[in-house]
Amino acid sequence: MKNIILILLAVVVNCSSLLAQSFKTKNVIIVTLDGLRWQELYRGADSALINSKYTDDKPAVRKQFWSAAATDRRKLLFPFIWSTVVQGGQLYGNRDLGSKDEVANPYYFSYPGYNELFTGFPDPHINSNGPVINPNVNVLEYINKQKEFENKVAVFASWERFPQILNAKRSGLLINAGYMNLNLPNMNARLKYLNEMQYKTPHYLGDSTRLDFLTFEFAKEYLKQYQPRVLYVAFDETDEMAHSGYYKFYLDRAHQEDAYIQELWEYLQSNPVYKDKTTLIITCDHGRGDVTSSWRNHGSFIAPHSEQTWFGVLGPDTPSLGEMKLSETTYHKQLAQTIAKLLGLDFKAAAGHEVGEAINSVTGIEWLGASR
Repeated sequence: MKNIILILLAVVVNCSSLLAQSFKTKNVIIVTLDGLRWQELYRGADSALINSKYTDDKPAVRKQFWSAAATDRRKLLFPFIWSTVVQGGQLYGNRDLGSKDEVANPYYFSYPGYNELFTGFPDPHINSNGPVINPNVNVLEYINKQKEFENKVAVFASWERFPQILNAKRSGLLINAGYMNLNLPNMNARLKYLNEMQYKTPHYLGDSTRLDFLTFEFAKEYLKQYQPRVLYVAFDETDEMAHSGYYKFYLDRAHQEDAYIQELWEYLQSNPVYKDKTTLIITCDHGRGDVTSSWRNHGSFIAPHSEQTWFGVLGPDTPSLGEMKLSETTYHKQLAQTIAKLLGLDFKAAAGHEVGEAINSVTGIEWLGASR
């Protein structure tokens, strides 16, 4: 009996080691589109909103983004997602197919959403968008403290709140958010120029929230020069345009951010450091109201159904299954552990908080707890 038990233990250990080593992902790129609804991602431009007071140039919007079939409309709006991502990866949250993805926090706005996304659990004490330092350990911080990832994790964000969300002082993460200068050793001329240029551009999003194209350029140039293992890029303009009631610009910004993601992916696939070794995760922090009267807003007490979200994954360990039709609901609290799992790590939160389980369909392999 003892010999049988030892043999079984050896089999389990060997299987665990094989599964951990089978992951090809060495790098992870995360991109968020703040407040982007699943309805536009899966159905394309919304005819009710195009024909509403929130669209001032209806013919131009129809010409660029309208088609009778939703499958054609979404390709017009997100050509990269509906070609490269859907063909080579997975997309979650199309409720028209029965796929449900949601935030687990009870608030349905940005700070609680990003806390859940990166700490792996919804914290009821994180209940405002104010400049409160987040006490919770996040998965980017955890990864950055692993020896092989030390100083290889970076964050570039348009919204100025990320130094608090990710607790820059404690975490030690490189976080460039809002109109912060980037100050690093041996920066190339392009990065130095971006420091200057960001102050010469219009600040139409407010005094502190940066234009997405600047955030993208910073992230892209940093990626090229410093070659991080984990990079997070947080766009903001989709949420800003929605709150302002500009549906045309909401669509325009979503379309542009799809192009930014495509440019990042094409660079990654052209560089042997990243090619076929990198997983891309695209998602959002919350949804929005699902009818014309509540589309501009989100929040549990303001816009019903704004807990409804989505995410997409593309990488060497993710089976090419396209639009997912899982019977169970996925939650954003599961993405932190999913990110860690892809890198062969097991993320543990501090203070006894339970971290959401990894979404095993992302890798197609059952996780047995081993790490590389």
